[in-house]
Amino acid sequence: MKMIDYINDFTSHLTEAMDIGEASKFNNVDRRFGNILICGLGGSGIGGTILNDIVSVETDIPILSTKDYSIPNFVNENTLVIASSYSGNTEETICALEKCVDKNAEVCIITSGGKLKDIAVENKYNHITIPGGHPPRAMFGYAFVQLFFALNHYNIISRGFVLDFKSAIKLLKKDKRVIQNKAKELSKIIHQNTPIIYTAKGFEGVAVRFRQQLNENSKMLGWHNVIPEMNHNELLGWRTNVENLAVIYLRNKLDFERNQIRMDINQKVISKFTNNIIEVWSEGESLIENTLYHINICDWASWYISVLNNVDAIEIEVIDYLKAELAKI
Repeated sequence: MKMIDYINDFTSHLTEAMDIGEASKFNNVDRRFGNILICGLGGSGIGGTILNDIVSVETDIPILSTKDYSIPNFVNENTLVIASSYSGNTEETICALEKCVDKNAEVCIITSGGKLKDIAVENKYNHITIPGGHPPRAMFGYAFVQLFFALNHYNIISRGFVLDFKSAIKLLKKDKRVIQNKAKELSKIIHQNTPIIYTAKGFEGVAVRFRQQLNENSKMLGWHNVIPEMNHNELLGWRTNVENLAVIYLRNKLDFERNQIRMDINQKVISKFTNNIIEVWSEGESLIENTLYHINICDWASWYISVLNNVDAIEIEVIDYLKAELAKI
């Protein structure tokens, strides 16, 4: 399959993921959790970041992510650890998980197979298995949905997310052509420029996902920042070395009102240094709908840019080389 096929099937992925989540069975756990740690990197890890953006408004339990071999010192028997690795063989995630096990944390695993699946079965950990054999970033929808089901199985969040995902799927299907046209417009702005992605607090995970997709699919660099934080530092950087930059504002009706105003003022400042500015608005009534709407637009844009850059969106030779070299040590 080509990356365009995966992106085209995004709503199908979400639909099947919902069925997988509904069918998953968890062992009952008699623990009261004080915190949650999500272990994962790259296409598997970004789901944890976005999850936190969404559910932090509902749960009173702090959720952190580790994208490294290390774990926070707070991890103990009252920590819920969710290890998410699509391949099941991500060495950083496995290393972090082993440290969490040593601290008697509750373990839940989301994977398609590999060592993590073996660990889950051998130790009878709660786990959800998703379809394997595909690029991890292209299977985002499968792993992302399971994070919500995992938290629900542990009674940390309600089942309200189910309706939000169903509404999002319906919206993405209805607006498919609109989304593709927005993505094409976005790709023309970004192509042959360095993209700078700005979004409001609460949607940083979406910006990170877009940056990662540009890195992996479009084979190009870029960066992101968050409002209001960037108002206190990066805004002053718009003085020098501002050639060949393209600014993308990922905007949402759900953004805090003061941050909406800040974005408008930001654009006035930045427009003095570049004409390559575009606003991309999401649609939907819930955080999940707005999030998935933006993700779908940005995924399509990364594909269109890969075509303009004449690169293979799926190819990851340099990452494979890195892993092969590490395997020798």
